[in-house]
Amino acid sequence: MARIAGVNIPTGKRVLIALTYITGIGPAKAEEICEAVGIDRARRVNELSDAEVLKVREYIDENLTVEGDLRRETQMNIKRLMDLGCYRGLRHRRNLPVRGQRTSTNARTRKGPAKAIAGKKK
Repeated sequence: MARIAGVNIPTGKRVLIALTYITGIGPAKAEEICEAVGIDRARRVNELSDAEVLKVREYIDENLTVEGDLRRETQMNIKRLMDLGCYRGLRHRRNLPVRGQRTSTNARTRKGPAKAIAGKKK
């Protein structure tokens, strides 16, 4: 089993699909990686040699922010917005939708399950 950026890559899948299991790498980036390293996109992970896996690992380490570093960076950006006290930061702090969605109905994913309000019978 290949281990890249702290993630166990599934061995039976094609390289292009398997790389997307790493947080921060989508289909476009996976294709870019395969092109840069010179791996055929149709090959499977278990067909790769150790040298090719090492090339992929080194390319990702040099050129991309993935997994823990990416999560940390995202959390720091959110914390910065909250510390600034800007509108987006306030929405994050109150656990409400950040990007302008309506909240009078909907928004249940962000707000959590509906809470009953006392005295609302009639």
